[in-house]
Amino acid sequence: MFKPEKLIFDGKRIDGRTLDQLRPIKIEVDFLKRADGSCYLEMGKNRVVAAVYGPREAYPRHIQDPTKAVIRYRYNMAPFSVEERKRPGPDRRSVEISKVSKEAFEAVIMKELFPRSVIDIFVEVLQADAGSRTACINAASVALVDAGIPMKGMLTSVAVAKVDGVLVLDPMKEEDNFGEADIPFAFLIRGDRIESIALLQMDGRMTKEEIKEAIKLAKKGAMEIYQMQREAIMKKFLEEGENG
Repeated sequence: MFKPEKLIFDGKRIDGRTLDQLRPIKIEVDFLKRADGSCYLEMGKNRVVAAVYGPREAYPRHIQDPTKAVIRYRYNMAPFSVEERKRPGPDRRSVEISKVSKEAFEAVIMKELFPRSVIDIFVEVLQADAGSRTACINAASVALVDAGIPMKGMLTSVAVAKVDGVLVLDPMKEEDNFGEADIPFAFLIRGDRIESIALLQMDGRMTKEEIKEAIKLAKKGAMEIYQMQREAIMKKFLEEGENG
């Protein structure tokens, strides 16, 4: 990828957004009819699908936990999702993203209500841009609500990057590739309040003050995404009510 000379011009980014502006987001609930819950989500140029199955009896039996449900989360990028064809199957990056995303959801799903069962969350990246892990977490959170899985709140995810020495919300591909730092967040949101940070990773370096500012910026973006998640879910249930 060609590196632009500058990524920020007079407070605007190369795609025309302001520093604290999200990329366009589209959310469609109940996208896959055979899944217990599903969601199709676009976030910038990311195109992702999440499907939830369960709670159902866990097999093989040795994975069962008599006190709570087992959560399984699989993040996968389709071979055609990137410009240079990706090798099919899991790689080191997808295993790492699956692990940290699973841990974030384990903190919010009420696992103790479903002993000896398993809840499977599958997320597939059909087209990748910067922030595919955040897009997948947002889609998976909606799919879990669609499946009727009890949770302490919703997980909402967004990244903040340091680009040309300034912080930007929801970085695009060029900002992610050529910026100085990048922090993906996931927040547990209940009602209209952020309860806690469920996921925080960092690539690059920021000062203590920059990290504080990044958290503030990420919270602003997360609340905006959360409203879109809620609206998409409400739209689906209202349509179901109208159709009897």
